[in-house]
Amino acid sequence: MKIGELAHVAQCTVETVRYYEKEGLLPAATRTAGNFRQYGPAHVERLRFIRNCRALDMSHGEIRTLLSLADQPGAGCGAINAVFDQHIAHVDERIQELVQLKAQLSSLRKRCQAEQAVDACGILHGLAAMETEAKHKRHTHLG
Repeated sequence: MKIGELAHVAQCTVETVRYYEKEGLLPAATRTAGNFRQYGPAHVERLRFIRNCRALDMSHGEIRTLLSLADQPGAGCGAINAVFDQHIAHVDERIQELVQLKAQLSSLRKRCQAEQAVDACGILHGLAAMETEAKHKRHTHLG
């Protein structure tokens, strides 16, 4: 199948296919005599695997590791579990950051009543007066 057909079957764009090829996540396709990329069922399976990992917010590094481990069918699942355990820890950290963000937003929201004039808006005053901590690095494992 050609690149457009692969993209259609895998429910993504042609640009996504090319990007994953460039990143080394999807193996390069063979070329036809007319220099068209030719993909097979293994490409479809691998592209779906990559897309499902991305849907779980996995980084390219994590996906690359999982693909490498998947290419060793006789090995144990310990390394796969380790990748997932680490990813779950990243998700837990991000959840904590979001909980803190929600608390800050909720606190500000409670400072304003709809019937107030804008110049008395507690949210705007709170934003102007809010002491910000030194900007801490937002947690992300995506690199």
